[in-house]
Amino acid sequence: MKDVFGIILVLVVTVIHTANSCPPSERAALVEFKAALHEPYLGIFKSWTGTDCCHNWYGISCDPESNRVADINLRGESEDPFLERAHRTGNMTGFISPEICKLTRLSSIIIADWKGITGEIPKCVTRLPFLRILDLIGNKISGEIPADIGRLKRLTVFNVADNQISGRIPPSLTNLSNLMHLDLRNNKIWGPIPSKAGELRMLSRALLSGNLISGPIPVSICGIYRLADLDLSINKIWGAIPPCLGKMAVLATLNLDCNNITGTIPTTVLSSDIGNLNLSRNALEGTIPDVFGPRSYFTVIDLSHNKFTGPIPRSLSAASYIGHLDLSYNHLCGRIPAGAPFDHLEASSFVYNDCLCGKPLRAC
Repeated sequence: MKDVFGIILVLVVTVIHTANSCPPSERAALVEFKAALHEPYLGIFKSWTGTDCCHNWYGISCDPESNRVADINLRGESEDPFLERAHRTGNMTGFISPEICKLTRLSSIIIADWKGITGEIPKCVTRLPFLRILDLIGNKISGEIPADIGRLKRLTVFNVADNQISGRIPPSLTNLSNLMHLDLRNNKIWGPIPSKAGELRMLSRALLSGNLISGPIPVSICGIYRLADLDLSINKIWGAIPPCLGKMAVLATLNLDCNNITGTIPTTVLSSDIGNLNLSRNALEGTIPDVFGPRSYFTVIDLSHNKFTGPIPRSLSAASYIGHLDLSYNHLCGRIPAGAPFDHLEASSFVYNDCLCGKPLRAC
């Protein structure tokens, strides 16, 4: 009788354990995913043993109710105690296997800062209906952004910065109605910004610097009410600055430096709540609008390396705060105003203009 009871107990425990384990098909998919990667220093995959991938598999989290794999979180540079104990950052090679797409309940894929992962973004990731975060920053991933990326209706974070991705920004990306953070920095992306970018209504950060993006800045961007940071620097963007950028409700950072932007500075941009403004190294011309006042608060205002003419606006002295001001390499002329913020600026902020004078330059 005791033997029968013991057998029943073992069976019950086995059934309970099996019910609380990840499905064998998902474990198999993770094993295939691991097989395409090589991480020789930290040994993060040594924990990927046993039949239950939901428990103690480094970087893997499962939904507590369904026991389906929900998150893959593998960062090569982080404050994770595992990496801190090793006293080094990760260096992983290989590629992201399409087997990852068999994990159909994935909510987040974070495979970031491993420096050596190559290959392309698996096109099948666009068929993961619950995906909210796709973060592949800091690798050597090439190829293009999947054309049908817009299928990921729940996506809130799309970060592929610091890779080798090329091609255009797919028009379908503007279908990501829940996207809040877009980071495409430092890749080889070319072509225009989609004209319907303004449909990304939830977007708060758009970081596209360090690419080969060309064409004008779409006016539709001004319709993104939540946009706080817009960085289009170090590209090949041409045309004028849309005046409506200065009318955006929460835009605080506007970096357009190192492009081919022409025309004048809209007065709306200088009298807005933008506090970090970099328009340097373009072909902007005309006078700098004299529209500053007590509401003007700039941590950075960089207008250097353009074609501005005329005097320095006297109203800059009325600004509540200007941390860094750079007007060098233009065609400005006249006396540098006295008082704040000019009394704490160095000569480098004013050099290589046509005929500026006064402290900190030569006397008039």
